[in-house]
Amino acid sequence: MDEQIVVAGALFSEAGLLVAQRRRPPELAGLWELPGGKVAAGESDADALTRELREELGVEVSVGARLGVDVALKAGMTLRAYRATLTAGSPQPHDHRALRWVTADELDELPWVPADRAWLADLTAALTPASGREST
Repeated sequence: MDEQIVVAGALFSEAGLLVAQRRRPPELAGLWELPGGKVAAGESDADALTRELREELGVEVSVGARLGVDVALKAGMTLRAYRATLTAGSPQPHDHRALRWVTADELDELPWVPADRAWLADLTAALTPASGREST
């Protein structure tokens, strides 16, 4: 059986990073994540992420570089994140309870879905201006 890839989008703006609060399944409801979904057969990661963000948020994006490491989910599933740039639309929570823009300082305060916690250091670095990275 082929490995199932699940893609997530790190959508950045001047307001910060867009995070989405899960509506389902019950064990993940209320937790925050990077929005995204499963890659369909014959679809590239970038095409899948573009489609998923259109379906879940009602936006068009340009998919950029990978962010962080691959995260092993249940057997045969791998989660990977990509940077994404908003090119059209305003994000709406079509498939989530809520959306919000967060800053680097707010990342650790959120109750994250377990898999997405693997990227917190990478997300913090991406949200932190280069001039402030040396400070503690």
